[in-house]
Amino acid sequence: MNFIHINDINLPELNIYHQFRDNAFTSDNSFVADSPKVVNLLLDTNIRVRSILATQEYYDTYEHLIKEKNIPQLFVASKALMQDIVGHKIHHNVMMHGTRPEQTPLGDLDDQIIMLDEISSTQNIGSIARSAAAIGINSYLLPTHGPHPYSRRALRVSMGHVSMLKTHQYEDIKETIITLKENGYRIYAAEVTDDSTPLASVKVVDKWVLLMGHEGSGLSHDVLDLCDEVVTIEMMEGVKSFNVGVAASIMMYQFKHTGN
Repeated sequence: MNFIHINDINLPELNIYHQFRDNAFTSDNSFVADSPKVVNLLLDTNIRVRSILATQEYYDTYEHLIKEKNIPQLFVASKALMQDIVGHKIHHNVMMHGTRPEQTPLGDLDDQIIMLDEISSTQNIGSIARSAAAIGINSYLLPTHGPHPYSRRALRVSMGHVSMLKTHQYEDIKETIITLKENGYRIYAAEVTDDSTPLASVKVVDKWVLLMGHEGSGLSHDVLDLCDEVVTIEMMEGVKSFNVGVAASIMMYQFKHTGN
């Protein structure tokens, strides 16, 4: 392996590791992942890796993974130098610059889909992805105007498991719901309403979409009117809601194991 030992943290090739806001990666459709668990999982996929920034210890430990990939740039730096590059303290010894995989067309998603509307927390994006992968719901539908599933924090919270999912980002939620219904999906909205179906009583069809709303405001009335059924998790009196990541996990598990 041809290593590039770093002495100057201002090398142009390292610019990507100085920038962590999502808009820094949009123009060239790239991402940065960190920590051995996440990077190693991604190295085991077909995702294109542009470079790795890591300590020599990381390269020595995981040489077998790296040799299998044709990675153009392998940067070596001490952990202290890595911290200087990213501009804050880090608790890991590897970062990876990669290209986001191509989106799956809407018509090629699986029969079971977890769909998000207006989720603002990158952590929730990652948490829901990790739960979906664990439960076996392999299609993830998100809005283009929200956090990207391959943002650094979403990748870290998902432990890299978002890479196991077919992802698609939509522009207009109403048009997307209408198209999904035309394609034979039943749309279940997760919301608390006067006429919502308790989760324990819901009849799940073979082809479905579970739609989760904003962490605070939930789903709008216009969106709810387009859905086929509203489902809610039964809660003790005095408790109004779950965190959306927790709610999605509970509902995905129930949908997965009660379907016809």
